[in-house]
Amino acid sequence: QVQLLESGGGLVQPGGSLRLSCAASGRIFRINSMAWHRQAPGTQRELVASITSAERTDYADSAKGRFTISRDNAKNTVYLQMNSLKPEDTAVYYCSMRHQSRYGVEYPYWGQGTQVTVSA
Repeated sequence: QVQLLESGGGLVQPGGSLRLSCAASGRIFRINSMAWHRQAPGTQRELVASITSAERTDYADSAKGRFTISRDNAKNTVYLQMNSLKPEDTAVYYCSMRHQSRYGVEYPYWGQGTQVTVSA
């Protein structure tokens, strides 16, 4: 079993920055891709950014140029640096990781979510 613990959310003014972290713990064999998603009230969860085990990154159009995803494999942690935040970035942010067991079976895990509120 793998658990994900997110941190770093909070209240920030428009134009400000936040750095989210998500650390995996438990019986970890290999973590493949990692990602950040978000869900605002009344909307569907959307992919914000992803990073592969080869550190290839991909971003939603709304995140390009403002957000940066990175990972520290030694710490089993994924980060999301968010700059130039806008009120429309307000949402609950979730991390996800695709874990591969020693038997080669891949399974997705999700964090519990962390609230990000951008408001003056």
